[in-house]
Amino acid sequence: MTNVAPPSAPPEILPEGAIPAATLVIMRPSESGGADEILMVKRSTTMAFAAGAVVFPGGRVDPDDYLVARQHAPALDEADGAARVAALRETLEETGLAVGWPALAERDVAAVREALLAGTLLSDILAARGDGIALESLVPFARWCPNFKEARTFDTRFYAVTAPPHSHELTVEEAEHSHIFWASAHQTLAMADRGEVSVIFPTRRNLERLAQVTDFTGFSQHSDQFPVELITPWIEDRDGQAFLCIPGHLGYPVTSESFERVRRG
Repeated sequence: MTNVAPPSAPPEILPEGAIPAATLVIMRPSESGGADEILMVKRSTTMAFAAGAVVFPGGRVDPDDYLVARQHAPALDEADGAARVAALRETLEETGLAVGWPALAERDVAAVREALLAGTLLSDILAARGDGIALESLVPFARWCPNFKEARTFDTRFYAVTAPPHSHELTVEEAEHSHIFWASAHQTLAMADRGEVSVIFPTRRNLERLAQVTDFTGFSQHSDQFPVELITPWIEDRDGQAFLCIPGHLGYPVTSESFERVRRG
């Protein structure tokens, strides 16, 4: 059921103290010929935010990400460019998958990842290797900033990208994640409905949006039809029942959910 946001929906205002972050939807063709599979990670139960939840890879934007963006994509908006860098860097750190880095050979991925995890700046790694990164390969499609009092507030930009041809097995950084898997949007939603995995409100809404198409090309075309606007969900009373709502003009097939059922963070 799709519910259109009322005219009284709150304006685009960034909550105070929101932490810039980015997340990456990585899509690859399914060997079975069905809908594209998406890389999902299950966060460790010890994490402060979304503990135990299944999410897309990503994380907060670091100061060095702005420098890398200025060096490799100066035409991009500063915040957008830094978020794209963060999405690529965090994905490599968390999963061992290098996207948007065409010059990085598969045999070198592990060493670069280890250097990042050891604290070496991405800008220094790129400079030493003489590599460029393809930030333009990322397709921006959403920006979420839920403002729940019981969770940290992240201003998260969402991007989609095709998976690289690397064939190495993905790894898990034990400090952050307990499981990594590939599944279609439909499959992950079905797992959540069966209680096999837990998904937070923004992840569910974006999986539902991704489930409307079959592949990366289709999702890119879908994304082009809608603006990227800040989404800060709000609570709306409907006949005595509270619903968590989002705007109805941004491409999401489901725009509200009973507040009692929502996992927020």
